[in-house]
Amino acid sequence: MDGMKVSRRTFGKLVGAAGAGTLVAATGGTPAAAATTWTATGTAVTALRSFDDTMKSFMQARGISAGQLAVTYQGRLVLARGYGNNSPETIQPTSLFRVASVSKSLTAAALVRLAQDGKLTLGDSIAKHLDLTPPPGQAVDPRLSSVTLWRLLQHTGGWDRDQTAFDPLFKDRIIAQALGVPMELHHADVIRFMNGQPLVHNPGSTVSYSNYGYLLAGRVVEAVSGLPYETYVKQKLLAPLKITRMASGWTIARHSGEVGYRSQYSGPTVLDGSGSTVPAPYGTFSMRLQDANGGWIASAVDLVRWASAFDTGSTLFNATSLGRVFAVPTVGVNANGWYYGLGWQVRPVSGGTGRNTWHTGSLPGTYSLLVRTYHGMSWAVVFNQRDDPSGLSYSEIDSALWTASRAVSSWPSHNLWSTYFA
Repeated sequence: MDGMKVSRRTFGKLVGAAGAGTLVAATGGTPAAAATTWTATGTAVTALRSFDDTMKSFMQARGISAGQLAVTYQGRLVLARGYGNNSPETIQPTSLFRVASVSKSLTAAALVRLAQDGKLTLGDSIAKHLDLTPPPGQAVDPRLSSVTLWRLLQHTGGWDRDQTAFDPLFKDRIIAQALGVPMELHHADVIRFMNGQPLVHNPGSTVSYSNYGYLLAGRVVEAVSGLPYETYVKQKLLAPLKITRMASGWTIARHSGEVGYRSQYSGPTVLDGSGSTVPAPYGTFSMRLQDANGGWIASAVDLVRWASAFDTGSTLFNATSLGRVFAVPTVGVNANGWYYGLGWQVRPVSGGTGRNTWHTGSLPGTYSLLVRTYHGMSWAVVFNQRDDPSGLSYSEIDSALWTASRAVSSWPSHNLWSTYFA
């Protein structure tokens, strides 16, 4: 789009990606196993063997110990698999993984649903719903009142983690020292600190992926609904779809059925001021802060079930709401034609629904991808790591699964939904 601005790094490389401050390689890294023990759970489907083969080769090349895949076709759940590669635990189709920024689709949907129910309008300023008081002695950027809920969800609020090298979701120590508060931080600490920081861009003028914008969106959900963010999402969005396993993840402890996370890196904890070195997935970032931005845990079957809520005829969202989720923004249409909608990346295509939609997620110990295709397929894939000594890309799972889907000559007629959703 003429006149569109995007911050210096390619926006597409930022979506779903999140750091955790300064990390260092952990001693010993992730050792390669002398022998490979490969396990796959769930129902094997001969016609869909290309998906199993893709997951096996992808995981073994990177030493990924735990992975999961679910695939739907024309509204039917046709594949749900858990994969273990020298894993100390059995990975089931219902095992839970952190999904990182795939969580943004739930947060955006919560605001869209509140708008559908007449509780707010997406054109509301955040100032209508949130306290923008800065720390003592600091002033609020007057442009902050021009940040609307639309702009939060489309990453055009005016913050820029690229140009400032400052993503407040991963600057816990700086914020704690500035405010004189202890770690682990609360949402209110981050918001108060950021209320005293100037915006980098005029709101609505520039796309820059903002985890902080989604932190704020979660607080708007709470302010308007009167419920904790997680409770609202579970009650209004997940329960109607019979999704009961999804939850907000914890930084150290694990939920029942949740996998362990791996990384070759370690770093200082943000859970207290000790400066102790911890494994990267367990305390170099705060899952409490991440909730609306990247804090959910889910299985792959839960994610494709969630994706079905955005199909035509949805029981959760009316046509107006679905139109809002996938509406073309006034700025931010990439040269390749894709853009960020409300919690989803969107690429217009010919045929079918006329669009592919997707989101990735990335945190230390996590890589995730959720895809909805224009011709009636969807898939979700999750891994319990995002880095390893091989240096191989994890984003390549996207093209690999597209290739696997094209190798299917005849799609099965069965439907596994009732196996996983009572």
